[in-house]
Amino acid sequence: MPVIAPMPAAHPTGLPSQREGAEGSVASGTTVDHLTETYRAHYRSLLGLAALLLDDTASCEDVVQEAFIRVHSARNRVREPEKTLAYLRQTVVNLSRSALRRRILGLKLLSKPMPDMASAEEGAYDQLERDALIKAMRGLQRRQREVLVLRYFADMTEAQVATTLGISLGSVKAYGSRGIAALRVVMEAQA
Repeated sequence: MPVIAPMPAAHPTGLPSQREGAEGSVASGTTVDHLTETYRAHYRSLLGLAALLLDDTASCEDVVQEAFIRVHSARNRVREPEKTLAYLRQTVVNLSRSALRRRILGLKLLSKPMPDMASAEEGAYDQLERDALIKAMRGLQRRQREVLVLRYFADMTEAQVATTLGISLGSVKAYGSRGIAALRVVMEAQA
């Protein structure tokens, strides 16, 4: 992790100022030229780092740009210019974490949407289908109806149905397949 020096409170007399003329370079720490070269050389790799942490390109670009802005603002506190890239990487990671935290908080604060409700027409069609199925089930033989109700509506296994009805597993399979075939014929005739 790069060493960051605290901002001096006052300039002692006789020392050069932090800024050297109109070029905008800094007497100690990272220069603007060094930061510009770092941008040209490492922007893509920093964008890739952000992409590993975030899920959308726009957020990645924002994070990397913000990292360069922050390093530029603090460039006179980065005493060792060769550590500028490490400082940028750490800033990208921290900004990515912050972005994810804000998203999670935003999701928690969003009001929960109402569950999707069926329209009145869908409800009416569902009721008609249910009524037709119940009527068709009543037309089945008693054992077929019992097997289908226990197997598909009570969600029992074939072995559980056999135990409940006191019949063999083969009988459960036979009544079930015959009952489904009979239901299919009745339901297709109504459609």
